[in-house]
Amino acid sequence: MSATLIPEAAPAASAMRRNFWNGVWRVMKRKPSRMAGVVIIAGFIVMAVIGPMLLPEHLPTNASAITQPPSWDHWFGTDPQGRDVIALVIKGSRYVLLTALVTAIITVVAGTAIGLFSGFKRGRWDTVLMRLTDMKLTIPGLPLLLVLATVWKFGNPIQMGLVLGLLGWGGVARAVRSQTLSLRERGFIEAARGLGLSTTHIIGKELLPSMAPYIAMNMLIAVTGAVYSQVGLFFLGVLPYESDNWGVMLNLAVFQAGAMITPNALGYLLAPLLAILLLTLGIVLVVDAMDEIFNPRLREE
Repeated sequence: MSATLIPEAAPAASAMRRNFWNGVWRVMKRKPSRMAGVVIIAGFIVMAVIGPMLLPEHLPTNASAITQPPSWDHWFGTDPQGRDVIALVIKGSRYVLLTALVTAIITVVAGTAIGLFSGFKRGRWDTVLMRLTDMKLTIPGLPLLLVLATVWKFGNPIQMGLVLGLLGWGGVARAVRSQTLSLRERGFIEAARGLGLSTTHIIGKELLPSMAPYIAMNMLIAVTGAVYSQVGLFFLGVLPYESDNWGVMLNLAVFQAGAMITPNALGYLLAPLLAILLLTLGIVLVVDAMDEIFNPRLREE
């Protein structure tokens, strides 16, 4: 009997995957703005992965083209060293996006795991984990980063993402726990417990899929939060300028190039700001489709 079931399971799983992705495609096509969001995010990913490979490791400087206004040769002008501003945005995108990705993964994985386990187990585990979460939420992020900046230079985006992720999972854990507390009383969870299924199975196979849209939205929101956090820290001068990224560009545009009072340097300020706004717009447009993507009933409507 089992030998005949195993060959049939693979085609069934393959059909489910095809139906899911076909549903995703229908959801994305339903609103052109959602496809625009996908294109924007894909464009930033390509820019971060491939863009720096097409540019020299150290962008050439030009003493005769210092802080030039936008032109046909330099669409957003040049910086105080005569380097093209768009090239700086492209080179800085890898640090920003890799940091945001690492931050989002750590934030969502840690927060979701703690929130799910705490909300499902309740009792002593819930008390211990939530007290740890509350302690985590009381840790002031900025002073801690100031201390860590004396030890780490944060030239590596993975280091930056690790720190921001470890500082940011508390809110996700609290929110996921609340969702879990409402789901654990549903009939399908009671049935799974009645069948004697393990906690790991119930959390992984029953609770987690039900919370997929919420987790996916938190993942994308964590990306935008990480972008704002790191850019803000570099702009404020909290972290040393050991890497190319948009926050350093904003700081130098305002405090070195005088972009607030010098029209020639305005492009140097606007280019990273537009990159941040465009990336945020793409994420917001994709988040709009999350409920329909993970809800079969909404996908079919």
